[in-house]
Amino acid sequence: MKNETKIYEQGLEEYPKTSAVTGNFFMILWIASGTIACWFLYPLVAWFYLVFAIIMVFVVLRKMVCTNCYYYDKWCCIGWGKLSALFFKEGEIENFPKSSGIKIAPFTYGLLTLIPLVLIVISIIKEFTVPKLVVLFLLLFISFYSGAISRKKTCAKCKMRLICPGSAVRGEK
Repeated sequence: MKNETKIYEQGLEEYPKTSAVTGNFFMILWIASGTIACWFLYPLVAWFYLVFAIIMVFVVLRKMVCTNCYYYDKWCCIGWGKLSALFFKEGEIENFPKSSGIKIAPFTYGLLTLIPLVLIVISIIKEFTVPKLVVLFLLLFISFYSGAISRKKTCAKCKMRLICPGSAVRGEK
């Protein structure tokens, strides 16, 4: 590791495996509920959404982000350091903050949230049903939990928090 790369020394060396299980449960629930939300209006869009989500979240972003992370081949908060090590060669931690994956991740997760939300709202306006409302609330809950509660909690313990452009606690002590 080069001198200019500064990790957060007090961060966890590895996260508990239960964190990865919980994180992946919510990620799969997010993708499933997003797919269902799309299905209510356009089943074909739901299939595209599902394929896009799986490829981007579990393959493309793992290659573009996790290979350059401190947690490569370690248990990070969601276990993707281990996943990326199964499929991709290790990169360099110095490349993490400027990797293209860091730039496209917010766009990807934004699409995975906004597309199903817009489609389910349109679907509810066309025809209200309780299952649609349940999926809408589930999507809103997962988005809030992931974006506000879980992200801040996991970023606080992350060794990458000082160099990660997406850290929710980068400037905090």
